[in-house]
Amino acid sequence: MSSSPRHNPDLPFLEGPASRGSELLRALGIFFEFLQGFRRLHFVGPCVTVFGSARFGEDHRYYRLGREMGARLASAGFTVMTGGGPGIMEAANRGAKDVGGRSIGCNIELPHEQKENPYLDRFVNFRHFFVRKVMLVKYSYAFVVLPGGFGTMDEIFETATLIQTGKIKEFPLILMGTDYWQDLRELFDDMVAAGTIDAKDLERIVFTDSPDEAMAVIEARATKAFGLKRVHRPRWILGEH
Repeated sequence: MSSSPRHNPDLPFLEGPASRGSELLRALGIFFEFLQGFRRLHFVGPCVTVFGSARFGEDHRYYRLGREMGARLASAGFTVMTGGGPGIMEAANRGAKDVGGRSIGCNIELPHEQKENPYLDRFVNFRHFFVRKVMLVKYSYAFVVLPGGFGTMDEIFETATLIQTGKIKEFPLILMGTDYWQDLRELFDDMVAAGTIDAKDLERIVFTDSPDEAMAVIEARATKAFGLKRVHRPRWILGEH
């Protein structure tokens, strides 16, 4: 027995111009999706976003590393933010909950449903990848990347580009799983040699397998550099929680 593929309402958006009325309605929908994210995430506090594959199970070494990093980040006072799904995302959120920390997920609605993991204090569902990526970057002071696929690569390069171009400040970008990222690291070296990026651009990216080294970088380049400290000053204006 076969089943028809799930309808994807975003396909018309990517198929070229539509009527001006439908384009306006879609733009308003995107605006309200941003507003929902801002309202839901306004008081999450300084975050560290953890990127990585949804496909690693809890017996995998990268899952265990993600869980340890989630615990270390939460113990340092950060809210752990992920894409809210399984695999590395679940591991980091789970690690945060292991030590009583805060755990946030920005989930994406996909034609093949991605369910939020059970270790979240709060999650927000997004229809559009670009809105979701804004939220994952907007509230974070550091980015920890474990092995992943196309989506993880997209997140690495978008974050690196935002830092390189000054669209966000020079927050630490840490890639963990050095054997997995070896070819990417060599590609970055080739880019420097070819002059397509500067050596300084590569200096902003840290490769390590050590949670101790990762936390030391975050402490120096995020906590101290931006003067982060724990405060509690909630003000409800737009219905935030």
